[in-house]
Amino acid sequence: MRIRELFPSETALVAQFYREAPDYWLLAEGRCDPAHQAEEFFTDAPPNCDPAQSDRLGLFVDHRLSGVAEVSYGFPESNDAYLGLMLIGPWAQGKGHGSTFLAHAEALARKRHAARLNLAVLDVNPRGRAFWLREGFTPTGLRGQDKITGHWLERLAKPL
Repeated sequence: MRIRELFPSETALVAQFYREAPDYWLLAEGRCDPAHQAEEFFTDAPPNCDPAQSDRLGLFVDHRLSGVAEVSYGFPESNDAYLGLMLIGPWAQGKGHGSTFLAHAEALARKRHAARLNLAVLDVNPRGRAFWLREGFTPTGLRGQDKITGHWLERLAKPL
């Protein structure tokens, strides 16, 4: 297993990963548009964050892109990090790769002196929520409804 930075020149690689692992997008948005979502992977960021400062990571298992993650800095507070996305392909799940990938993202956030790592979890994703809780994230008490999908989200945070 190898974790490395992903670059916009690898948008087609990320799109291929989304084609092979559409489950999250189908759950979250009801559809999967790999090309569009791969583009957004390299350009999207939370409010008041510079997308150019985000870490965009790929997890490779046997030379195959098997996970993606995006960490932004400065949201919700200026000294916070935000894990906007972390997906592991079904072929790589259940093998400890998620914990290893998360530990790598946390290490990057610590290097940037982030005090906490935040994320939002969908109510319709109980497996994801269970993973985050096992990894030491706790509810912040903030919940909201996505204006586009109607899904309820809960913010979780972990001190770094």
